[in-house]
Amino acid sequence: MKRTGRLREWWLGALGVLLALGVCEAVSRAGIVRRSYFPPASEVLVRSVELAGDSVFLDGVGATLRAWALGLGLACAIAVPLGLLFGSVPVVDAAVRAIVEFLRPLPSVALIPLVSLLLGSGTETKVALVTYASVWPILFNTVYGLGETDPLAKETLRAFGFGRLSVLLRVELPGTAPFIAAGIRISAAVALILAVATEILAGFGEGLGIYIAQAGLATDGTRDVLAGVVWAGTLGLVINGVLVWAERKLFPWTPAHRGTG
Repeated sequence: MKRTGRLREWWLGALGVLLALGVCEAVSRAGIVRRSYFPPASEVLVRSVELAGDSVFLDGVGATLRAWALGLGLACAIAVPLGLLFGSVPVVDAAVRAIVEFLRPLPSVALIPLVSLLLGSGTETKVALVTYASVWPILFNTVYGLGETDPLAKETLRAFGFGRLSVLLRVELPGTAPFIAAGIRISAAVALILAVATEILAGFGEGLGIYIAQAGLATDGTRDVLAGVVWAGTLGLVINGVLVWAERKLFPWTPAHRGTG
């Protein structure tokens, strides 16, 4: 039953993709939109496959993924300890709440010019912006997860003489882990968006976003732009799929994954 449900979900998703590609192909072939502006989906897919054999392009994709991984890793290293601190020490949470609420709405893309002036236009800028954007989902999911841990389990440990740190490590952190994992999954998508967007706005260097930006400046470069977008979307889909699979294996008891392991 579980396997059948997952297969059905997979086939429905594949059907949706095929229908979307078919509509795009028909619109372009029918001349509703000029092919120089909107090439057929088949040509875009062929170009996407061709790029898999382009070593320069693959090096750029590798540069984007390195910035993505470094930024996401730093975000985890920052957000999880801070989230545990804010969620378990109300005084600290109250003291920094105003600062957090001031910084959180700032769009990361708007910080690109400032960070570029401070750090240049290399990997450091991408990593810094990816880290900043990725911190918030992990941080708030960690705080929320602490609030959802079983109060009876915590009180039981305290009644047996366990201290705050022991309660945190034995009850609160394991109970919060699924929420942290969900935050990481959300941040992974945000991190990829920021990595590519920073490269596009920078306009030079190496990376998937650089390829898209340079293709956009070329004559009849729409096909290459869309092929780059296909790669970006595929990377996001693969990353999300891997993280969902990891959550299902690590936390099969959670409501989101119960019955789907």
